[in-house]
Amino acid sequence: MSLPDRPKAVLVTGGARRLGQAFCLAFARAGWDVVCHYQHSGEDALQTCEAVRALGQEAYAVQGDLGQSDAIEALFAATVAALGQAPDAIVNNASAFEPDSGLDFSPELLHTQMQINLAAPLQLASLLARSTSAATAAPPCVIHVLDQKVFNLNPDYFSYTLSKLALERAVALQAQALAPRVRVNGVAPGLIYVSGPQSGENFRRASSVNLLQSATDPADVASSAVFLAENPSITGVTIAVDKGQHLVPLARDIMFVAEQLAPAAPQGSA
Repeated sequence: MSLPDRPKAVLVTGGARRLGQAFCLAFARAGWDVVCHYQHSGEDALQTCEAVRALGQEAYAVQGDLGQSDAIEALFAATVAALGQAPDAIVNNASAFEPDSGLDFSPELLHTQMQINLAAPLQLASLLARSTSAATAAPPCVIHVLDQKVFNLNPDYFSYTLSKLALERAVALQAQALAPRVRVNGVAPGLIYVSGPQSGENFRRASSVNLLQSATDPADVASSAVFLAENPSITGVTIAVDKGQHLVPLARDIMFVAEQLAPAAPQGSA
């Protein structure tokens, strides 16, 4: 894969803002070049690339619509063209996060979120495997970004949750299917940013409803992805980086019940 003495390189989907930007910067700090994918956030992507270059690594902004399979192929080809080789890792961070429920279920909304949250990550992993020799000593790594909700079910954001559940099951399945060409792992963050209809106060309360009673730092999620990408002995594994949020079961999504809840008490406390 990588040419001698050339830095490894990562493609981060949805890399322009928020957690995607944190992934880009974490890999850059670890000595990786970065391809920052975006769909609409072109200015943010350019700023992220400048931040990567300030850390001493090369960076490229590549636009693409993950809702179209041919556009995904074009994104991968543009990544290879920018780097002069296939990437050593792909972080499938981009996702669609739209509210619905089982009662107002929309097949069209499910299709959209399944395409972006499930089919696009699987397609990029397959493209990476097809570009990689089976004899590669250090196979590249795909990291699917999940959600602690896959281990802590509630019915809010119904279609989104279904798409992430399918992607979580695909981590092990794709690790088996693409071995030995590519390693496949997952990282499942907890609540780390204001999302959906949340207010700042709601987020402050919600982000501490976990075993460690404090907000998850996006840098911790990003460094976990770097660890998975750099450890050649790990495949088919998902790491929850959520301060134990997945071990605090709730009947509703945390943003809808945060104001009625006190922070979760650690086990063994009075």
